[in-house]
Amino acid sequence: MYDGIINVYKEKGYTSHDVVAKMRGILGQKKVGHTGTLDPEAEGVLPLCVGKATRLFDYIVDKQKRYIAEVTLGKVTDTQDAAGTVLEERPVRVGEAEIRAALPQLTGDILQRPPLYSALKRDGKPLYAYARKGQEIAVAPRPVRVDALELLGCTGENRYEIRVDCGKGVYVRTLMHDLGALLGCGGYMSRLARVRAGAFRAEDATALDALSDVEAHLLPLDFPIGHIPLVRVGEGELRRVQNGNPLYARSLLEAPQAREGIVRVYVGDAFAGMGEFQEDGSVRFRAMLLEKRL
Repeated sequence: MYDGIINVYKEKGYTSHDVVAKMRGILGQKKVGHTGTLDPEAEGVLPLCVGKATRLFDYIVDKQKRYIAEVTLGKVTDTQDAAGTVLEERPVRVGEAEIRAALPQLTGDILQRPPLYSALKRDGKPLYAYARKGQEIAVAPRPVRVDALELLGCTGENRYEIRVDCGKGVYVRTLMHDLGALLGCGGYMSRLARVRAGAFRAEDATALDALSDVEAHLLPLDFPIGHIPLVRVGEGELRRVQNGNPLYARSLLEAPQAREGIVRVYVGDAFAGMGEFQEDGSVRFRAMLLEKRL
């Protein structure tokens, strides 16, 4: 059984679930999951957690992401991307200068209204289920963080490439739609590539068809969480760790100065799992990666 993380480059035309299903077939095991959905028409970095790494989802997902998006101005679609139906067309009387001037209005802590064609759920059903039936659902704007937007250049008539740095919950196609609205001509996202997701980069990713040697592409369990503080105990604590017992302050050989929050736990040099500091200075496990003793 494989345990680790594989940095897959998802190609256009595949759903994130398709990639997971194919990887399960390649590995011959069921414990495989992705760390962040990409729309079928989008491409780019899609890290897959394999085996024990599936216990680390909460610590890997929702990290900083970088996208390269293309916006096409002059048209508005119902899905806010190229897959949708054109709702209206408007003349385009803006260029790069106007786009650069508008980008700061979509940067920083902003309110964004999620698109109706999305997997966001209302009463247990995804919003796209209502949209496909022509049912209008009121969706309230929600706070999101866009760290940076940069115009990279013109890619064709009324088409422009924009780099997006953002965190959790940002819909890039909505950013492109809103940019078109700010410019007064409308717009939709005509292409999207995720080039970075936390510690994972597109230049290091591998297409599924190129995974002839899985082990050569299997990254360590702790590869994407190096930003989280660590605690370390001696190998004499191995049994306590395997049994999931709390680790008391006196047994910690290495620990952060601020003894609070989530930490990586190591027994010697072996990564044992994720823990959390308690008020008494001890660490209790939240995700155990070493097998427990009976």
